[in-house]
Amino acid sequence: MKKICIVTGGSSGIGLSIVKLLLENDYHVFNLDLSPSGFGEFCQCDVTDVVQVSNIINKISKKKAIDVLVSNAGIHFSANIENTSEDDLDKVFNINVKGAYAAVKAVLPSMKSNKNGAIILMSSDQALIAKHNSFAYNLSKAAIASMAKTTALDYAAFNIRANAVCPGTIETPLYHQAIDNYCQKSGANKAEIHKEEKNLQPLKRLGQPEEVAELVLFLASDKAKFITGSLQVIDGGYTAQ
Repeated sequence: MKKICIVTGGSSGIGLSIVKLLLENDYHVFNLDLSPSGFGEFCQCDVTDVVQVSNIINKISKKKAIDVLVSNAGIHFSANIENTSEDDLDKVFNINVKGAYAAVKAVLPSMKSNKNGAIILMSSDQALIAKHNSFAYNLSKAAIASMAKTTALDYAAFNIRANAVCPGTIETPLYHQAIDNYCQKSGANKAEIHKEEKNLQPLKRLGQPEEVAELVLFLASDKAKFITGSLQVIDGGYTAQ
């Protein structure tokens, strides 16, 4: 019988790579996103709407026990605290943090009933370090890392594991959008900025979304059944510097 996995934000970037890899490994994947990708069973969903997230996941859980949640939906925002408006802060937290809260809270009844489950939250290397002009994003990813730890402790008695994946600089549409926005504001050359980003990494390249997906697949599997409450860094050595 196929294991049931819910992925939020599974239509592009890291999320899409996760959905594809889980499908290749015989998972039944529900993709909760605003638009479809053609992979997995699509459920149109705005993760900032807690009631909507809860209703969709409850509907799924009534038919099938949920084995895995990958809370991946998120946005990037680049600014220091002075240049972060209250609306900016709300938008980042509504998607990155409240979206994760909604999904985790909704899957827990099914996982508790089944006395089994793996919850994987998409955090960032910025849960461990700070980066310039990243006030709201950094704050949100630190909150997600905390959510993984507290959930791991609170639900260990139900054999529910919770871990956070902390990617460094991964070459996704989100990455390219951030670089484009920076170049538009600063007038910098994109090719040069892209080269500089590669050289900042000890491995002298950017990570690929497929590599993050492999880590997620491992954490979802029984091979990781003694791993919970951890922050799994996948950053090419950046935070080791």
